Amino acid sequence: MGRLENKIAVLTGTSTGIGAATAKVMASEGAHILAVDITDKVYDVVNEINEAGYKASGYIVDVSDATAVEQFADTIKETYGEIDILFNNAGIDNAAGRIHEYPVEVFDSILNVDLKGTFLMTKFTLPLMMENGGSIINTASFSGKAADLNRSGYNAAKGGVINFTRSTAIEYGRENIRANAIAPGTIETPLVDKLTGKKEDEAGKTFRENQKWMTPLGRLGTPEEVGKLVAFLASDDSSFITGEAITIDGGVMAYTWPGEMLSNDDWKNTTK
Repeated sequence: MGRLENKIAVLTGTSTGIGAATAKVMASEGAHILAVDITDKVYDVVNEINEAGYKASGYIVDVSDATAVEQFADTIKETYGEIDILFNNAGIDNAAGRIHEYPVEVFDSILNVDLKGTFLMTKFTLPLMMENGGSIINTASFSGKAADLNRSGYNAAKGGVINFTRSTAIEYGRENIRANAIAPGTIETPLVDKLTGKKEDEAGKTFRENQKWMTPLGRLGTPEEVGKLVAFLASDDSSFITGEAITIDGGVMAYTWPGEMLSNDDWKNTTK
């Protein structure tokens, strides 16, 4: 029996990357996956889970639209009565220049999905957990703990997700609802491909080589590794953990600067 047997789990941003991998991990642990995305690609993931012998259903929802999210929550209440797990993973990113050059519409779009979407999904599904408790996991980023050049919108949104998670934890702990954030580093996802180039492209190759020396473990993370952390936080194995923002970045945030790694490339021999 899996750690999430008979649990009903709502996951957003489930069509690719971390969301898709997490849906598969949690399904293999016994959860019934209610997969949410803004595109119909979510049904590909749902079909893959069901074909593997697990349980999944798909829903197309714009998490930044309050009316759409409320209607989704009403549908879930009518169909299932309650939920046990919410994974707020939907997010977008864009490197769009320094703050004085940063387009307002880009800033708004990122906050609408990454931060407001997390708030809306939490707001409207929390009542479905309040009788029997549950676990909420929000995807933040190590970019919510430190800043990146030219990504002030993303930094602001993910920093907001971390503190919003803490608000949820202290407000609903008495109802046995736990709330934690994950803060992934650089993970091999389609979003990274979009921002930096695919691993087959020159730009993508250069980016990944740079990450090897930036990351103490010498590589990018995988969506499955993040999914396993989410499954842990969703399960009773983490029953006394709440209000945390857990970094999963291969060690990047462990140092203040790369030090001798800048001038001594002997490390390369250990990461091939």
